[in-house]
Amino acid sequence: MPRLLVVIATTRPGRVGAPVGRWFAAGARDHGAFEVDVVDLAELGLPFYDEPHHPRLRRYVHDHTRRWSARVDAADAVVFVTAEYNHAYPATLKNALDFLHHEWREKPLGFVSYGGVAAGTRAVVALEPVVTALRLRPVADAVHLPFVSALLGDDGELHPTEISEQAARAMLDELARTEAALRPLRAASVAAA
Repeated sequence: MPRLLVVIATTRPGRVGAPVGRWFAAGARDHGAFEVDVVDLAELGLPFYDEPHHPRLRRYVHDHTRRWSARVDAADAVVFVTAEYNHAYPATLKNALDFLHHEWREKPLGFVSYGGVAAGTRAVVALEPVVTALRLRPVADAVHLPFVSALLGDDGELHPTEISEQAARAMLDELARTEAALRPLRAASVAAA
C-alpha cells in the first residue's frame, strides 16, 4: 500500500494545525488508499537549516536531517496541512522543504489549508512555485477551511462541514490516482539519483 506523509506545518503554541491535521489523517486512514504517516513539525524539531552541503548531494551530516530524509523518502504522496501567515505559509514549512531535494521528486502533493475568510488559499498560492521547483506534483483538488476557529469544538477537535469532508475525499482520490501514475517516474528518479 502506498504511504501518504501528512505534514502539519505550524509550530506555534495554541495553533489550529494539530486538530486540523488529526482530522485529515483520520479521514485518510478511513479512506483506505494509503498507509498514513503524520509528521508534526512542532514535534520533529528541525533546527533552522544547518547542513553544510547542498541537499541535492544527500551528504547529510546531522541525524535530524537523516531522520527527516528517511520519512520523506518512504512517502509515495504528501499532504501539507498549513495555515496562512501574512499572505504566505509558515517559515517552518519552508525550512522543512529546504532540508531535502531528491526525496520530494515525483510525488503527488495535496494541500489542506485553513484560516479566516481566505481559508489559507494565499499560502497555497505562495507554496506552488516552491514545491514545483522540488518536483512535487500538486493535485488540483484541495481542502480549504475558512473561519477554522468556528469549526473547533469544546473538545479542541475539528468538526468540519460535510463540504470539507467531501473535499478531503476528492483530494485523497486524486492523490491515489496521481500516485499510481507517477510511480514509474519516481522509480526512474531514484535510479538516476
